[in-house]
Amino acid sequence: MLKVGLTGGIGAGKSEVSRLLVASGAVLIDADKIAREVVEPGTPGLAAVVETFGPEVLAPDGSLDRPKLGAVVFADADKLAALNAIVHPLVGARSAELEQAASDDAVVVHDVPLLAENGLAPLYDLVIVVDASPATQLDRLVRLRGMSEEDARARMAAQATREKRLEIADVVIDNDGPLEGLSERVGEVWADLERRARE
Repeated sequence: MLKVGLTGGIGAGKSEVSRLLVASGAVLIDADKIAREVVEPGTPGLAAVVETFGPEVLAPDGSLDRPKLGAVVFADADKLAALNAIVHPLVGARSAELEQAASDDAVVVHDVPLLAENGLAPLYDLVIVVDASPATQLDRLVRLRGMSEEDARARMAAQATREKRLEIADVVIDNDGPLEGLSERVGEVWADLERRARE
């Protein structure tokens, strides 16, 4: 089994790269998706969040009100740390379960947005960084995701620097250009990953 960490700055195109890798045959473990699953109604994760932050972080249907919780934790580093202390171990445990279910010769891609920020590179056999210039990231966030330029810049500033991400990269996928070039580059990377998984 080859364990791959996949990361990239917001708007760099990491989701598109993970989609192309899955289409090629990779087993994807998506940290963001799991982070949502572990706090769904009826889970111990949601119970722990409510115990820590109070019932006001719930929506009327009993699910987690993410914007409300976000407003609480992103304004206070201690509260963010408390939330991470609940969610991160649950995400780690679920990721490990999914990884163990994969076949021995699988290429398992862990899509981890905060891989550089949380110092997680040593957990993987290799790290792929999807890279785009800050100008390209900003353009995509404003044009494709409808963010204000101010919001987009704030989101980008909250992440690791481009340099910090590139420092941990074993493989860099440049995604500054058009999509056609991206699928060709991902194809080359996939051939290399398959070869490594067989070694």
